[in-house]
Amino acid sequence: MHLEPTAIKRRNRMQSVNVSMENFQTDVVDASQNLPVVLLFWAEQVPQSVQVKNLVEQVLADYQGKAVLALSDVAQDQTLAPRLQVQGLPSIRIIHKGAVAEQVDGPIDETQLRTIMDGLTQSSVEAMQGDLDQLMASGDFAGAAAILQQSIQDEPNNQSLRVELADVLVRKADLDDARTVLASIPEDTDGRSRPQNRLEFVEEAAGMDSLDSLQAMVESDPTDLDARYALAVVQVVAEEYEHSLLTCLDILRDDREFRDDIGRLTMIRILDVLGQGNELATKYRRKLFNALH
Repeated sequence: MHLEPTAIKRRNRMQSVNVSMENFQTDVVDASQNLPVVLLFWAEQVPQSVQVKNLVEQVLADYQGKAVLALSDVAQDQTLAPRLQVQGLPSIRIIHKGAVAEQVDGPIDETQLRTIMDGLTQSSVEAMQGDLDQLMASGDFAGAAAILQQSIQDEPNNQSLRVELADVLVRKADLDDARTVLASIPEDTDGRSRPQNRLEFVEEAAGMDSLDSLQAMVESDPTDLDARYALAVVQVVAEEYEHSLLTCLDILRDDREFRDDIGRLTMIRILDVLGQGNELATKYRRKLFNALH
């Protein structure tokens, strides 16, 4: 979430390195092999360049770990600017992989700077997030898995991508592949329990009756809590989440002791499958709280 320019004054500043001809190769060219280097030419005597320097330092604080800020004070060193064809101040050269990736001569505002930085620093999955969301919404789990697999090749250490891939593979019914991916994710990784719980629901449902059969059983004997629990599990696998949560709530209200409070525990697992920020999960967390208190 981007802040308005007036709010920038409250942000931390990006740490920077001062650059001259002596350290240009090491601190800019070599460093740019790993991260984009934002090289700003400025001078204290040019107020507009000071304003841009402040803006760049503050905005780039949001990109810590994704970019490097380098400053060239032309009042102190006048040899580097001509080499990069700088003719006025302020002037920005963004060096990536040893070459100039972006060039801005003159003032720049926050929106322009963020647009440039987002284009340079977005992960592959961020860049394709719109396509990914669309594929998931349409149920094209094969297409979603392909996007995530490509993103993992680009960012092999990004465990959140593996979490998403494992979840998609379960929904795609590629359970062996999902188990393989899950095994590669450290146990303490945020969100890992989501695909793990989804997989366990699918595995459990495999030994249960069909959705229609279980619904008929519950209708014929509402006191059959075993049938109700099985129905809740199968409803999760069918992605009928609200029906499943309601079924669990009924179990919880009828008998907290049934299978060691399995109604409540299953609700918690379903809420985990839905994930943080999900509106349905938020709604039923409140319902669960009210039922318990």
